[in-house]
Amino acid sequence: MAEHGTTQPGGGTTPVEGAGSALRRALLRRVLPAAAAAGLGITGVTGVAHGAASEAPRTARADFPTWGTRWVVHAGADTRSPAVGMINTSGPGRDRITADYQVDIGHRVCEGSACSTFMAHITGPVNGFLTVVAVAIPQDRLPGIPVHGGQPPQQPGSSRQEMLARAATWLTADNGAQVPYSQAKVWKDGYRQDCSGYVSMALGLPTPGTNTVGLASDRGLTRPVALGALRGGDLLIDATGDNNNRHVVIFEKWNDAAHSSYTAFEQRGGHGTDHRSLTYGLPGGDAEFTPYRPVAFGD
Repeated sequence: MAEHGTTQPGGGTTPVEGAGSALRRALLRRVLPAAAAAGLGITGVTGVAHGAASEAPRTARADFPTWGTRWVVHAGADTRSPAVGMINTSGPGRDRITADYQVDIGHRVCEGSACSTFMAHITGPVNGFLTVVAVAIPQDRLPGIPVHGGQPPQQPGSSRQEMLARAATWLTADNGAQVPYSQAKVWKDGYRQDCSGYVSMALGLPTPGTNTVGLASDRGLTRPVALGALRGGDLLIDATGDNNNRHVVIFEKWNDAAHSSYTAFEQRGGHGTDHRSLTYGLPGGDAEFTPYRPVAFGD
């Protein structure tokens, strides 16, 4: 998906700021005192990153001013990933973003002479990833916000067994009953009550959870695997169509040596959290489902 100033879906183009704006942007990022920028709208920062992305995850949340118009917010930490929204649609700098972590994507995104290799995970006004070039700060990365190596911060424990244990909690979380399904509501733990919100909860991703497209396309989250290689905690994802057609389930185990069906955890419409036998992605089943492995497992 294209960023600010480039081709957009449907063949149109995003308006590009003029040379004067680009110059002002470059001056803003390079001349304003860093100390002043560090205090721009920061609210409730509870941790600060001091160096490499390999450090233990810290939690932080801060808001920052933006600049320019029509910045694309992406599903994953990749400017080629699908768009999930856009900010500053009605005028330059009309929105402020709230960010909780950022990712070094390893290549530069530029607007005029201002560049950054970082994409911020934002939770408002849209949930997704935004290039830091869109933020009105002099730095190339957000001050006071943790840097993670291509992966969102995980809750303590990211083993397969711990993920499956978290998935099982929603079977009885509603006073002994399953959590009801909803694409609009969030559960008491802050996660959306749809399939991708449920999987985000089980993986320990930031609330309210990423969407199904993000789970399939963000290589900081998952990678494709062979069907026969599925292990407990892996995912089967149908990322095609709209929000009424896409779906994701959590593989637990094969039901027989022939791999004719498997047991999975699922958050499904009309029912809520379920733990049942499925054939999604298997020969004779729904062929739209593709197997993926969460990279947090490290294998």
